Amino acid sequence: MRFSGKTVVITGAASGIGLESARLFAREGATVYASDINDAAGAELEASSEGVIRYQHCDVSSTDDIKALMDRAGSETGGIDVVFNNAGAGGAREKIHEIEPADWDRTMDLLLRAVAFGIRYAVPHMKGRPGASFVNVSSVAAVGPGYSPTAYAVAKAGVLHLTKMAAADLAQFGIRVNAIQPGFINTNIFTSSLEIPEEQKAMAKGVIAQMSSNAQPVKRGGQPADIAEACAYLASEAAGFVTGTSLIVDGGITIGPRESWDEDSPRMFDALEKMEEAAKQADS
Repeated sequence: MRFSGKTVVITGAASGIGLESARLFAREGATVYASDINDAAGAELEASSEGVIRYQHCDVSSTDDIKALMDRAGSETGGIDVVFNNAGAGGAREKIHEIEPADWDRTMDLLLRAVAFGIRYAVPHMKGRPGASFVNVSSVAAVGPGYSPTAYAVAKAGVLHLTKMAAADLAQFGIRVNAIQPGFINTNIFTSSLEIPEEQKAMAKGVIAQMSSNAQPVKRGGQPADIAEACAYLASEAAGFVTGTSLIVDGGITIGPRESWDEDSPRMFDALEKMEEAAKQADS
C-alpha cells in the first residue's frame, strides 16, 4: 500500500496506460482522480471502483478543464500528492514539409502544453505535501527519428526538457518531477488516428505489437502495466532521491540496431570485413 492516504491525479485515464495506472494506484491505497474525454468509460471506471476512483471530464487541450480537475482534487481531499500527466494521442502524422500550422499547434497543445499546465495548476495543491511528485509521459520518439511522426516526436522531446526545468523550479517546494519514455506499448494511441474501419484497427494494433516485439531485445509487446509500474515507482518513496530525469521503458528498442543484440542479424561491418579479407588474399 505505497500510496495509502495519498491523492493521485491521472489524465487520459479511461483507457490504456492511464486506466492501468488508475487501477494500480487505487489498489495501493490512493484516492484517484481519473480524467478523460471518454465520459462513458470514465463513469464505468468510477462505478467499478467503489468510490476509490473519481472520474472527471477533462480535455487537456483546455487549461480551464485542467485547472478545474486540479482544484477539485485538491479541495475534496486537502491536497494532491501525485500527478501523472499521461493524456495524449498520436497527433498530426504529416512530415515537416507537409504539416499545416493548425495541426502542429493542436499536437503541441495536447502533448506538451497540457503537461506544462498540468504542472502549473497542480502545484498550489502540492506545496507542503511530503513526497509530492509529477510523472510526465514522454516517449522513445524523443531520442531521434524513426519512432513516430515529426510533431509527436518534437512535443515529446519538449516534455523531457520541461521535466528538467520543472524539477529545478519546484525543488524549493520539495516537489519531484520525472518522466517516462515508453517504447511501443500495446494501446490505441496510434491506431486511433488511422483512417481505417474500426474492425481493422484491432488487426493494426496486433501488427504494431508484433513489429515491436521483433525489433527489440525483449521479445514481447509492451503492455500498459509496464508503464503503470514505472509510474508508481517514480511517484513512490522508493524514488525519493530521483528528480529531473527520465526512465526509458521500451523493451530495449533504443539500445541500437538489431545487430547489437541479435547474433544472427547481419552486421554493419560484415561486408567491409569480407572485402578486407578478400583484398588480403589477393595480395598474397
